[in-house]
Order: sequence, then C-alpha cells, then structure tokens
Amino acid sequence: MKARRIVTTALIAFCALMLHSGCEEETAAPQQLDPSWFRQFETPAEQAPAPRIQPTVAGSIKQPEPRITFDKLVHNFGEVGLNTENHCEFGFTNTGNGVLEIEQIVVSCGSCTASELEKGRFAPGESGTIKVKFYADAQPGQTTKNLTIYSNDRTNPNITLAVAAKVISKVDFEPKELHLLLKQANAGSPKITLTSTDGRPFSISHFKSSDDCITIDFDPAVKQVKFVVEPKIDMARLAENLNGRIEIGLTHPECPAVTMGVRTIPKFRFNPIMARGVNPNTSLTGKVRIISNYDENFAIASVSSKKGTARLTRTHTIGNGYELDVEITPPPGANMRIFSETLLVRTGAGDEIEIPCNVYFSGTAPRQSAAKKSEKCTHCGPRIIYPNGEIKARDF
Repeated sequence: MKARRIVTTALIAFCALMLHSGCEEETAAPQQLDPSWFRQFETPAEQAPAPRIQPTVAGSIKQPEPRITFDKLVHNFGEVGLNTENHCEFGFTNTGNGVLEIEQIVVSCGSCTASELEKGRFAPGESGTIKVKFYADAQPGQTTKNLTIYSNDRTNPNITLAVAAKVISKVDFEPKELHLLLKQANAGSPKITLTSTDGRPFSISHFKSSDDCITIDFDPAVKQVKFVVEPKIDMARLAENLNGRIEIGLTHPECPAVTMGVRTIPKFRFNPIMARGVNPNTSLTGKVRIISNYDENFAIASVSSKKGTARLTRTHTIGNGYELDVEITPPPGANMRIFSETLLVRTGAGDEIEIPCNVYFSGTAPRQSAAKKSEKCTHCGPRIIYPNGEIKARDF
C-alpha cells in the first residue's frame, strides 16, 4: 500500500508540473515518459507483462498450388492407313509448388483412343508422360479425337488434348462396290483389283462375304503390289441375300483389310400401300404396281395377306408387270392409331413378294416414310429396304 501511495503522489506532482509548463510555453511538444519509470514503484506481481495477441489476417498463409504444363496440346499423325493402330505421347511437367494429382483421363471415343499413365501424383518440378493409342477409322478422311485431362490444378482443372490424322487407304481397290444381277452368269460380277499405293508388297490373308455367297481363289504365300481376283457367286445364296458386304484381309502393315458393299438388283420392284386420315372401321382400296427389273414376263399365282384383312379386287397387266387393286378392311379398334398389314404376292415361278401396307387413322401421322422399312442384318448391320426391293446398308 505504501508503494501505491508513493506512485499516486508522484503522478499528482507530475501533472501539476506539466500544467505549469503548459501555461508558460503553449507551443511546447508534449513530453513522452518511459513506462519503465513507473515499474520501479510496482510489486513483482504487478511487473509481469501481459501476453500479446497477434491479429490473424485471412489468406496470409499461401497454400501450395500445383500447375500442369504440357509440352504440346495437339499431335498430328499425318497420313495413316485404315484400321491401323498408331502411338504418340504427351509430356507434361508440374510447374507449380504443390503436389499434382491426375484425377481422370476421359477419351472422346473409347474404341478410337486409349491412354496410359505410369502414376497419378507428381511432385513440384516432376515430369510425366501420357501414352496414347490411336485407332484409325475404317473409312478414309480427316479425323480428330480428344482426351480431357482432369487434375487438381485449380487454374486449369481440365485440359483437352487432341490427336489428328488423315486416314487413307494404303491399298486401293476397284470397284468400291459390287453391283450384281440375278439373271446373268456369275451375277455379272466384275473382277476386283487391289493395288498398293505406297509400293509395299502384301498378301491376301483371308476373304469373307455375307452368307458366304461370294468366294475368291487366292494363295496367301504370294506377295506382290497388285492383285486381280475374280469373285465366284453362289447364285442360290445370292437370291436369298441380295445385299451385304465382303472383306478381304491383307498383310499390308498399314491396311489390314478392305471392305466393300454388295448390291444385287432384285427381280421385281413395287410400291407399298399407304393411306392417311382414314376413319376407323372403314375399308379402303389401294393400288400396287409390280414390275420386272429384268424385262421378263411373269404370272401372278396368288394374292393374300398375313393378317387376312386385304383382298385382291382387280388385276390389270401393264408392260412387264401388273397393277393390283387391293381392298383393306382394318379390324375394329377405337384406340387404334395405325394399322399395318403385309400383302403376299406369289408368282407362277414361286417367287414371293412381300408388300407393306400402312393405314394411318384420322388425327395421326406416320413416324417415318412408308416408302421404306428397316430390318437387322446379322452380317452387315441395319439395312433400309426400299419399295422397289432395293436394299442399302446403313448405320443407325
């Protein structure tokens, strides 16, 4: 207590002295006292310094940041052969100060590109390589495939790489498509010429055709830059499988095989029956023309339908064919939107022609043109069958 009284007395004396000085010299600067001067009057407990609290500033601690930097973003293979496997690499470096993590690699077409990465984590300054396999298309032309790289790089979390190439056939072939005829010897098939476009010799390794209706003679031991082969047609099988494909396997390093379509002109062409805006429970008459594609006379032995709702009402001869009037009576059905029937026309020679008939009732519209229908072919994929009996392969 005595020490406190001494401090209080000293403060009062000091204040009085300062007041006196301020009155004499108003412009004098205020005097600063060293706080340690007062500590001589404090007890040891009072002299303990209070802990200092440092303020925390948000974002003052900078987090490590990885950064992925690629040597290139596009690799152009130039010219490559059909159906070939090609390889390239994309090098990169972690140019940041944090650990880089490659999280995912997504390719634009799984059957066209594949990637390999030796590991997923890379220290600052460490480099890596993404290995890419590029599978060239089966058709010639310019093509580009993309790979997207996902990482923990906050500046560029996803980067797209590209591989490009001009796909060409290193073995040219003629004709590009076989056009066959049912009424000619060996279906009128032309010979097939295979020529190496880069001068490298090759051999024929195998031959395939839809339904095995076409074969060729070849010696796999013979190696040369040009082949001329003659297709041999099984006419009975061709009549059952008018259209398809053939594949010729080759040993050329950049052309493992060539493929070509096969199209055969059918015996007959015809038009389907299609009627729109028909009232339910109403019969209608449609006209069908059946013409020989080979300018041959033929006779109609019978006309029927699969569901029994169509009947022939008139037959009229026109050139090398017939015009038929067919009456269709759809079955009762208040909720029916479309009725489909198949007209079966059998010729005197035993040929059976299937003609589609589609009736769209009032307030409905066909989803696709009635001039064609699609079916699945186990050899050449989906096909389009046209009303004249012509069939074309098509990818859906």
